[in-house]
Amino acid sequence: MAGSDQAVMVLIGLAVAIFVIYRIYIWLQSSPRSFMKDRVPINKDILPSPSIDVLEAAGYEVIGGKLKIPLSFKVDGTSMYSRLFIDYVACKEEDRFYLVILSRPRKTLELTGSGLRDALLPYLLIYPECSGVLYVNTVTSVIHEIKLGKDDGESN
Repeated sequence: MAGSDQAVMVLIGLAVAIFVIYRIYIWLQSSPRSFMKDRVPINKDILPSPSIDVLEAAGYEVIGGKLKIPLSFKVDGTSMYSRLFIDYVACKEEDRFYLVILSRPRKTLELTGSGLRDALLPYLLIYPECSGVLYVNTVTSVIHEIKLGKDDGESN
């Protein structure tokens, strides 16, 4: 009797452990800041560009091509749609990756606090695990590494 009781207890313990692990997995999948859900998708189709040479010369490896991020908004019951574009995804070290945005002649980035906030904050909020944004000026071949920080309130 004691041997069969132990076997039943082991099976019950195993079932409970599997159930708990499964529930934790489901919780991680559904949480808004889930590390499993918010990963940047990698587009393996990388179109050649002189900007890739600029990034590689600076020590970055381009690991992903152009991404289109669809957005949906509800305003007073009416759906509105838009999208954001990422030109490349690059990494410098294995655990640090960056979203790459190339400069556009008709859409220049204003390198001020408010200009950076307006242009880049959506990218950094959608993918908070990225190390930052690399803004590549395609005319001057200059790379700006932009990271999001939090103001401590001292810069009034």
